[in-house]
Amino acid sequence: MDQPMTDESRRADKIRRFSLLISIALVVVCNAILFAGLRLSGINLDDLVKTPDLFNAKQDVCLRLTWQSLPGANEPVRLCSEWLNLSDPSGTTHYLQPDTKLKKGLDGQYYVDQGVQADYRLLMLMLFVATIIIGGVRAKWFLVNRYRLRLESTDGRRASPVH
Repeated sequence: MDQPMTDESRRADKIRRFSLLISIALVVVCNAILFAGLRLSGINLDDLVKTPDLFNAKQDVCLRLTWQSLPGANEPVRLCSEWLNLSDPSGTTHYLQPDTKLKKGLDGQYYVDQGVQADYRLLMLMLFVATIIIGGVRAKWFLVNRYRLRLESTDGRRASPVH
């Protein structure tokens, strides 16, 4: 048979429901803060994690050649600045980015200088996300404990005899 709910089980059920409601509310609020922060920062996630688009003579068709002066070169060097990537189903034209750094290799050919490309915006974004997550967990812990204490103090006042 069903046993009547004790005060302890009712309190635990209320705390569980409150904890669930707080979790849902904090997911919505923390995501709103995250997206607002991302929007206000102006960080474009596509730009943060993309690799430079480079011409590959084996799988691309060059559409336009340009002459560019490069460090270490006595004369301007002819480079493919606009091409079609045959493995790209969209058929969009790819361009050599103006900020692409090239360097002369030991064989006399020019290669893209990958170098160290530290982007601290990504680190700041990860720290921002971690701060929001930690803040949300701490807020939930604080609110649920405060609710639990309030329930216990309310139940304690009801059980105490009136003088």
